[in-house]
Amino acid sequence: MTEIVSLEALVRRVAPGQSLAIPVAGVAMAATAALIEAGADRLTLICVPTSSLQADLLIGAKAVAAIETSAVSLGEAGGAPRFTAAVREGAFALTDSTCPAILAGLLAAQKGVPFMPIAGIIGSDLLKVRPDWKVIDSPVGEPRKVVVVPAITPDVALFHAAEADRAGNVKIGRLRELATMAYAARRTLVTVERIVEHDLMETEDSAAAVLPSLYVETIAVAPRGAWPLSLRDEYETDTAELARYAAMARTEEGFRAYLSSFLTRRREVA
Repeated sequence: MTEIVSLEALVRRVAPGQSLAIPVAGVAMAATAALIEAGADRLTLICVPTSSLQADLLIGAKAVAAIETSAVSLGEAGGAPRFTAAVREGAFALTDSTCPAILAGLLAAQKGVPFMPIAGIIGSDLLKVRPDWKVIDSPVGEPRKVVVVPAITPDVALFHAAEADRAGNVKIGRLRELATMAYAARRTLVTVERIVEHDLMETEDSAAAVLPSLYVETIAVAPRGAWPLSLRDEYETDTAELARYAAMARTEEGFRAYLSSFLTRRREVA
């Protein structure tokens, strides 16, 4: 049965050394701040399929031991400064990937199979640095090569959504990759803007946009929990805040100053 707990209790369920799946949309920034304050350590980030401020903050806070991603970028605000600096310093293990490969790996975990075949990366230089990706002859159909991508089974999937009901059903709308994360992960932790009193699974129309509680272990309420990033149909990205971060985080000292103010502002929002 899904539990509804405090934000602090939710992040305590992420243990040091665990792998954490994080999305590019529906980002749990309030939980990220709480993780940093709780001393998160040696995490392996699995970006689904990319990340931005969330990964950069965790990397800058020295909470990351490894990361698998297609990209980490602040979008129009530029590159991710702490990610870039950490890559140059060799501060964590970096596993390069592609968007389809990460989603295929999660899908394999969801299906309970050891790998998933894809074809789009045949000929890519990534194959030279991913010995775990194997090029094989397709065993069915016309003769062709395919790449088999190992299953990705995160210890924890973490994301933010608009609402959940008392039973633990979570409205995710169009963001079906959040469901893919939850299906693949051993545990799913979700922060939401609010808890609603009606049953989100009550009608066919509403249920189509919902991740059932069967796949959700824990929920915490975190108003404006994606800020300064956006949450679909709720609020837009705070572009001024992202630009401020991009400017300050170019140096270690600037990052530390930003992080202190960010944690304070997150507590005020909560």
